Amino acid sequence: MYPLQRNRRLRTSEAIRALVRETTLSPNDFLVPLFVVEGKGVKDEITSMPNYYRYSLDLLEKEVKSLWNMGLKAVLLFVKVPDNLKDNVGKEALNPEGLMQRAIKTVKNACPDMLVMTDVALDPYSVYGHDGIVKNGIILNDETAKVLGQMSLSHAQAGADFVAPSDMMDGRILTIREALDNDGFINTGIMSYSAKYASAFYGPFRDALDSAPVDATDIPKDKKTYQMDFANRSEAIKETEMDIDEGADIVMVKPGLCYLDIVREIKNAVDVPVAVYQVSGEYAMIKAASEKGWLDHDAVMMEQITSIKRAGADIIASYFAKDVVKILNK
Repeated sequence: MYPLQRNRRLRTSEAIRALVRETTLSPNDFLVPLFVVEGKGVKDEITSMPNYYRYSLDLLEKEVKSLWNMGLKAVLLFVKVPDNLKDNVGKEALNPEGLMQRAIKTVKNACPDMLVMTDVALDPYSVYGHDGIVKNGIILNDETAKVLGQMSLSHAQAGADFVAPSDMMDGRILTIREALDNDGFINTGIMSYSAKYASAFYGPFRDALDSAPVDATDIPKDKKTYQMDFANRSEAIKETEMDIDEGADIVMVKPGLCYLDIVREIKNAVDVPVAVYQVSGEYAMIKAASEKGWLDHDAVMMEQITSIKRAGADIIASYFAKDVVKILNK
């Protein structure tokens, strides 16, 4: 008891604070999202995500090598699909020579040991901007899951190590696992977006891929019929446990900062790695506030990232990954 025990003794210098620090970060904690576009020599800054870019395949190769040299060993690929290739059933998603398939091969050719995860959802390919097939104002579940299984198989055939279904269709993990296993890809993993909430924090990401739901008659204006209600907690455990039962190797909570209670609940409930996606809106808020001089960019970034790991994240998908690792490597 006080005064025999004085907690401040363990805070008197950076050396002792570092020695007793409970949560530490390393490059191995991070999954780097990368946006890919058609073209050559393209490094296109995303307006709502300052200092983050869409890359054509030639520059994607250079970026991946740079990441590897920094100690970052895993990437999560997203593609911006040209409008003329979009439809309501994701036909282009299954094209063996599609942009995603070529992006996977580009990364693996540039850096064979880089872990490649791929986004599996129809919204980049959808003329309506939804994660599934739309019919009579409804997002079709089972029909969409079947396409997602075929899409995942196509990614595995191109060389993906993990597929990452982000759609929130019921039963899609089992459909994907069976599609992979039936074609011999028993070692291709699944990172499921198990607790993905219908969040207002996704706006800049949808700008990056031009994947927001369209404003049209008989088209759902949002994704609330398949993404989770942000008021719910127990449902996240149910969703996650069902995905694990269906074959998910890694589960994800998305977004990050406003959902750290969910991260801890899931971490306490399951025995598989837990990933967290620090999403585009979280990134953009720090960038905007720091540009105004209202926040210390690096200090707030490090505090948020550390809090995500402290809550229980084994893997952090973050647009700040490079910035954090530069600080860690100083």
